[in-house]
Amino acid sequence: MSNIYLGYHFTIEPKESGSEILIAELGEKAFESFTETENGISAFVKKDLWDENILDDIYILKSEEFKIEYTVEEIDQINWNEEWEKNFEAIDVDGKCHVRAPFHQKTDAEFDIVIEPKMSFGTGHHETTHMMIQHLLEIDIEGLKTLDMGCGTAILAILAEMKGAQPIDAIDIDNWCYLNSIENAERNNCTHITVYEGDAALLKGKKYDLIIANINRNILLNDMQFYVDCLNPKGIILLSGFYEEDIPFIDSSCTEKGLTYVKKFQRNTWVSLKYVN
Repeated sequence: MSNIYLGYHFTIEPKESGSEILIAELGEKAFESFTETENGISAFVKKDLWDENILDDIYILKSEEFKIEYTVEEIDQINWNEEWEKNFEAIDVDGKCHVRAPFHQKTDAEFDIVIEPKMSFGTGHHETTHMMIQHLLEIDIEGLKTLDMGCGTAILAILAEMKGAQPIDAIDIDNWCYLNSIENAERNNCTHITVYEGDAALLKGKKYDLIIANINRNILLNDMQFYVDCLNPKGIILLSGFYEEDIPFIDSSCTEKGLTYVKKFQRNTWVSLKYVN
């Protein structure tokens, strides 16, 4: 497979909410990285994985609520580390938790998480990660056996260990995420996190006191029974990666499986929900 990419450069009005939705939709395709720009986003896809119909069913491009235009260019090679370093912004949650790259200034936050930004976060990732961190900061998780499902860069698993949770399983279906999670756990001196590459099938026979799942609506709905089956009595489940309009679908799935709604965080159009068993 070649390293030639196609770069789609989108201008979006209104930018903030439109960027979030567009990144979420493109993320379901072969696009593997996103960077924010002054007027929108740039999205990158390997030419080998591209086809001329790749944008045909991107709903937001047909929406009258947004004005979106784009140009496309072929790129022989990209210095991804340079691109990510230019675009990666630290996450500061209520002054208590700081998620930063090695090149960011250290703050006096109680929880200081350092990750290597080898993959663009995207606007939505910032929003959902921020809310999941808010949930974790509020909960006493000392000694809780924890699952970080769809762990990405393992930020949430790392924070969970910093707050005393153990042992912790971090699972992601993507090989890059699996390898990067291992690296980030080591970087933050975590000793209670085990990283696995795979999907919800790995949960068979497992039991957890706390489940963290920051993925997307379709995967959450598809795998919800797996989560409920491995959640201990009085266990906590934190969900994010979806929009406000998705809440009825998520809530219906949770409540019909015996979970009780506790709390919601919302940032722009993104939401995060807390349930207990």
